[in-house]
Amino acid sequence: MSHYILDIKSPAVKEAQATKSEYGLKNHGLTNLNNVYWNLPTEALYEEVVFRREGRISYLGPVVVDTGKHTARAANDKFVVRETSTEDKIWWGQYNRPFTEDKFNATFQRLQGFLQGRDLFVQDCFAGADPNYRLPVRIISELAWHSLFARNMFIPAKSNDELRKFVPEFTILAVPSFKALPQVDGTLSPTFILLNFDQKICIIGNSGYGGEIKKAVFTVLNYLLPLNGVLSMHCSANVGKDGATALFFGLSGTGKTTLSADPKRGLIGDDEHGWSDEGIFNFEGGCYAKVIALSPTAEPQIYACTRRFGTVLENVAYDPVTRFLDLEDNSMTENTRAAYPIHYIDNAVPESYAGHPRNIIMLTCDASGVLPPIAKLTPEQAMYHFISGYTSKVAGTEIDLGKEPEITFSACFGAPFMVHHPYYYAELLKNKINKHDVNCWLVNTGWTGGQYGVGKRMSIQHTRRLLNAALDGELLDVEYRADPLFGFQVPVQCEGVPEKVLDPANTWEDRDAYKQKYQQLAALFIENFKKFSAGCSPEVIAAGPVKKDF
Repeated sequence: MSHYILDIKSPAVKEAQATKSEYGLKNHGLTNLNNVYWNLPTEALYEEVVFRREGRISYLGPVVVDTGKHTARAANDKFVVRETSTEDKIWWGQYNRPFTEDKFNATFQRLQGFLQGRDLFVQDCFAGADPNYRLPVRIISELAWHSLFARNMFIPAKSNDELRKFVPEFTILAVPSFKALPQVDGTLSPTFILLNFDQKICIIGNSGYGGEIKKAVFTVLNYLLPLNGVLSMHCSANVGKDGATALFFGLSGTGKTTLSADPKRGLIGDDEHGWSDEGIFNFEGGCYAKVIALSPTAEPQIYACTRRFGTVLENVAYDPVTRFLDLEDNSMTENTRAAYPIHYIDNAVPESYAGHPRNIIMLTCDASGVLPPIAKLTPEQAMYHFISGYTSKVAGTEIDLGKEPEITFSACFGAPFMVHHPYYYAELLKNKINKHDVNCWLVNTGWTGGQYGVGKRMSIQHTRRLLNAALDGELLDVEYRADPLFGFQVPVQCEGVPEKVLDPANTWEDRDAYKQKYQQLAALFIENFKKFSAGCSPEVIAAGPVKKDF
């Protein structure tokens, strides 16, 4: 019996080369490929996703994909190639693990061989909304939905002519079906994220999680921009009708995306920004929001994006018959995500940049339930809390996290993505705070009335009311009390928020248990900061909490 190979063409094969760059894939050592699909628009990528059975269409049009084994970042599998041109600038250690040039080259060569005869998708786009600082990035992917993800998350070129002349300054190559051989390649597992600043490429293998692509680009910007005096930040940003910008620092799950999506303020961006001498600009052209248990009343703008054509939904459960989503279902992961273009948010600022901030909000999800819902910080205290980056990790955003929140300190509210030493970023932040006379606030979006499992999560309505009072200047004219351990100033009253809520001690049934828990947290801060104190000024060290009875 004879066998025939069916020559079935994919939907977009005729248009695959229409917006091809003159700087082709041979420049990346990728040769003997099958079809390369260049800069396909959303509609064509949808057809390819469905044709290749990479995802399904859900109610009203979002595409739902399963990221496979990895439903979160594989933090332990990220390495930075150690080479002479950059090694003296990098904060080597837990987050920037060194990888040899030889091992990188060998792994990359195996990957180049693996890709021969296969299809690839390319999106040529930009990271950084400010034309003075934008980085041309090329996302090369094995999966069509990764190409759509990149199209949503980054800033597209404005014309076909710009695409034809596009030359990337950094390239991300994502191939989930390629596994490393740890004993040969020097990786810790079959999964890898290898960043090479000299060759200007990052290769990702054995992970389908879209967040790896997004955070690889963020890590690159965190290396390049501070060298030009631009502070790169893991924060969201919005702007009031009066032109006053606000920054929201915080780790995943603290409310950066939710709190910055305020219908009364213009959204600059939800996750990554630069602060230059001209002001604040978004790094991205899209949002990557957690959607587990999303509320249509509390988070209407984000909720609306889960019912819109063009959105990519990662690991969200849906009914295959009706195609309705179940946003409550966490059977695949707590870390369910929606990736959509920022213009899907009605009040997004079209140019994605604005002036210098008037307020900085540092968000923390305090699982011990002892921090006040809001506190005003001096510039030194802001430095201390920026370097500390305290929060409680909530299940889902990293592999191996259980259900219990885990107290953590992440320098600059984003240590895994910081390439320079934390002082480098902190010094830039201090200079900008002082130069532009910025008000700084610490906001607890975590627990109150007891620790996790005893107390309850802070009311989002109370948090929004306090935030609005801070951003409108209302909290600059109220009475404050000094916190006995942390020294920051806590407002005694705020219209619309019960006074009891403003002092966590009053929300606990057992005051002695509260004191003990608060002292424990202060001790954890002090212990964590020891690793940074050698490079910090006495004023910043003194701005931290103290150990004492109160």
